[in-house]
Amino acid sequence: MTKVNITTQSNTVSVKDESGTTVVKAPNTTVVTASTIGPQGAMGGGGFEIDTSGIIDKSVVYYSSSAGKFIADDIWTTDTLVLGGNF
Repeated sequence: MTKVNITTQSNTVSVKDESGTTVVKAPNTTVVTASTIGPQGAMGGGGFEIDTSGIIDKSVVYYSSSAGKFIADDIWTTDTLVLGGNF
């Protein structure tokens, strides 16, 4: 794991790793991108299930207590919510 420690504020950036030190002095413009791949969080869950098997353009997600899940289908769309008007 790589650590970045900032001890003083200056116009010099020092990046240290196992192989040595790289120093970048101002006013040079340098872009440094650091990233690391870490563990991902758990998938959503907690009982949230959504049925998109009948999804169409402008579908609205709603909860069906008889089905016990959230549904996005052609029953409720942005057009049917306002009885045929514009949403």
